[in-house]
Amino acid sequence: MPIAHKSAISVGMLYIPVSLYKTTRDTGISFNQLCKGEDGQHQRIKYQKICPSCNKEIKSSDIIKGYEYEKGKYVTISNDELERIKTKKDKTIHIIYFTKLSEIDPILFDKDYYLAPEAGGEKAYELLRQALLSTKKAAIAKTVLGSKEELVVLYPTKNSIIAKMIFFQEEIQPVPNISKVQLDKKELEMAKSLISNMTETFNHDEFVDEYQAKLREAIQTKINGQEIVTAGNEQQTTAIDLMTALQQTLEMANNHSIPS
Repeated sequence: MPIAHKSAISVGMLYIPVSLYKTTRDTGISFNQLCKGEDGQHQRIKYQKICPSCNKEIKSSDIIKGYEYEKGKYVTISNDELERIKTKKDKTIHIIYFTKLSEIDPILFDKDYYLAPEAGGEKAYELLRQALLSTKKAAIAKTVLGSKEELVVLYPTKNSIIAKMIFFQEEIQPVPNISKVQLDKKELEMAKSLISNMTETFNHDEFVDEYQAKLREAIQTKINGQEIVTAGNEQQTTAIDLMTALQQTLEMANNHSIPS
């Protein structure tokens, strides 16, 4: 597994060199963009980076970063200059304080990384992991990745420490205007019964991407020179009042007949 970033966890005089690894991978089918082609020859579309002044294709090595501070006016900045403004603290995942993970609103959660200790940091890493587990706490930290400061939550698992990037408050959109309505007591009790009847222990392993399987099957069908058959549509739901809908759904839940 390739290393996404190298850093170190720091708190006071404690310094733990670590590597960050992505926790997920994209398993979805991706499509290329092709030219229709009148002769039936589907050629893949190519994208070129053209400079309007030079009127020629530019190599990646000739591209630099620039910030537009006025219309049509740019100030350029190099990777070396970006590194110069980083303090020693910026280059580490420096812990600010500890808290309960449950106190962090899940809407703040962004991407995750596995944290793995580098050579020499194994004991300090394990000490932090077990201490977090024992106290049921997570660490709130900051670091700089690329040109962006990241707010980070470090939380322990039975095997590792996960670095969960979280959004700053200014990045969160305000809640849309949702009007409050009065609920009938019977409707609420029935909805609670429905939730109770459909409550199970979460088992991640039982969920698979069923659409990807259908997509792969459709692609193979086309490769075999056959037509893709239209999938059968589910029966259209008839508009009914809320109480009747709850009652019927509760009966389906009791009979384990709600489609998954």
